[in-house]
Amino acid sequence: MNHKFQVDIEKCIKCGLCTVDCPTGAIVKDENNVPIMKNPLNCMKCQHCFAICPQGAISIMGKNPDESNEIRNVNPDDVLNLIQSRRSVRHFKHDNVSKEIIEKLKNMLNYSPTGKNSHALHFSFVENVDVMDDLRKKVNAKLATLFNKKPFEFLGKKINKFDKHKDAILNGEDVIFRNAPHMVVVSAPVNSPCPQQDGVIALSYFELYANSLGLGTLWCGYAQAILKMFPSFCEYLRIPEGYMPVYVMLFGNSAINYKRTIQPNPYQFITIEKQELEKDIWKNIKRTFWNFIR
Repeated sequence: MNHKFQVDIEKCIKCGLCTVDCPTGAIVKDENNVPIMKNPLNCMKCQHCFAICPQGAISIMGKNPDESNEIRNVNPDDVLNLIQSRRSVRHFKHDNVSKEIIEKLKNMLNYSPTGKNSHALHFSFVENVDVMDDLRKKVNAKLATLFNKKPFEFLGKKINKFDKHKDAILNGEDVIFRNAPHMVVVSAPVNSPCPQQDGVIALSYFELYANSLGLGTLWCGYAQAILKMFPSFCEYLRIPEGYMPVYVMLFGNSAINYKRTIQPNPYQFITIEKQELEKDIWKNIKRTFWNFIR
């Protein structure tokens, strides 16, 4: 396996940071304290060695350190305000977001982390409002057909999710997609280390960056249910074979503007102190059940 690991000897100061930060021990020092790729099979292509080198002396997989962006300090108050001001938008302008902004969103997604650096996520973008209109029309038609057929019990709880919106859907209202002009579906290989977590993390990154660009976003459980119920829509969205749709996010220019952050009720926080492990077998059995109930 050739990772094209190269060290510019003239730049290298033999600080050893790359060997210390290599998470798999793929990089070690040779007899002259110069880093070498001794265990290439261990390399997970995370580029930690590339990123940490203070002199830009390391290249891996053909990457040129001179082409990387400098890491700048970020105002933490601004980041916190972005998090605090994030809202689920359900009212969108029915027009296309610029190609430039969509490309920025796509490029950003390349930086979202994955378990074991599998880096195998797939993103299906609906970039044109006309395509989105076609999709919403087809989804409503599918649901209307189901509602007009008896019985549809074979779909179990999945169809029950839409029961309260039955009349609206039959009237042609866009209950599912909220008039959003765009959608992104993240999918992951079924055999990846943690497909669900990888997809949700990626969309979390997407949401915050989209908000920073002035866009509105919505985590769309209804659309996710549609993909589960009707596999033909996975084909429509060109989700590769062997991939599972993890979740769906709608996005576009918001038709409303929020003026202030909310004041949420606090979650539960607890500080842990040293203690003995629980030995009660029944408590442990119940805990195991809770751990795996979903």
